[in-house]
Amino acid sequence: MSMISILMPSYSHALYVEAAVRSAMEQKDVNFELLVIDDGSTDESPKILQKLSEELGFYFLARENKGVIATLNELAAMAKGEYICTLASDDIMPQGRLEIQLRYMEEHPDAPACFGQIRRIFPDGELEKNVDHRFLRGVPFVSFEELFLTKKEVHGCTELIRRTAFDSVGGYNQKFRIEDYPLWLALSDKFGNLPVLPNVFCYYRILPNDKNMHRNLTFTFTQALEVVEEYKENSLYKKAVDNWNACWFSYLAYSNKKEAFLKLPKLFSFSRRFIYRLPKLFIPKIFLKY
Repeated sequence: MSMISILMPSYSHALYVEAAVRSAMEQKDVNFELLVIDDGSTDESPKILQKLSEELGFYFLARENKGVIATLNELAAMAKGEYICTLASDDIMPQGRLEIQLRYMEEHPDAPACFGQIRRIFPDGELEKNVDHRFLRGVPFVSFEELFLTKKEVHGCTELIRRTAFDSVGGYNQKFRIEDYPLWLALSDKFGNLPVLPNVFCYYRILPNDKNMHRNLTFTFTQALEVVEEYKENSLYKKAVDNWNACWFSYLAYSNKKEAFLKLPKLFSFSRRFIYRLPKLFIPKIFLKY
């Protein structure tokens, strides 16, 4: 049976890391290994992980902070599996996830990766009843154009990647500080459409902004635009920049109208997507849904 390598970069999630580890180690009917590196945590995470590794028998290393991209590539370099996936140290892997994804990938040998759905889980452990509708739009496939132009999304905590495809695009790109978007573009650009399944593959933890980098959407937008710059020769480049700027403006018009005003000259375009979102700037937040 093919092996899956689960890569977990851990950073200061002492309250949640045990649940994350146990959710991975409790996967059934699949051959897998769990590899964990603590990336310089400032809390009790290393002690918790050391104890868990002795109990459950997975690989664990604690070292100084190098950042998530370097940590993921370090984990990938030691992985033995034909497939790899990641698990954040504060998320939960639902039972049966790996079995479903491995079966799909074995039945579709041309697929470079496959993705699925998420349900959000809050700090107190409450789990949302419904999946996040944004990622349902990706079923059954997401194309390079759709990812590039922000028409559809895939969630980075739901992936299973064929190792040969991962290696062929150079792994996680260390030029950037976000790990997933550059990799999804590279894979879809080289191999074509990325399959997205309707199954829930991750309970994604929602934490305060200062503890969860991906909640800082301004950072995410800035990084995404840097990634788009890698494709300046693509005929869709200008439209991609306009679409990402429109998304960024839309977020600011909802969350921080003063900053939206200040960034208006930088983000403005005559694109249909931007013009459609411009009125949000003048509508009170209470009447908006982001």
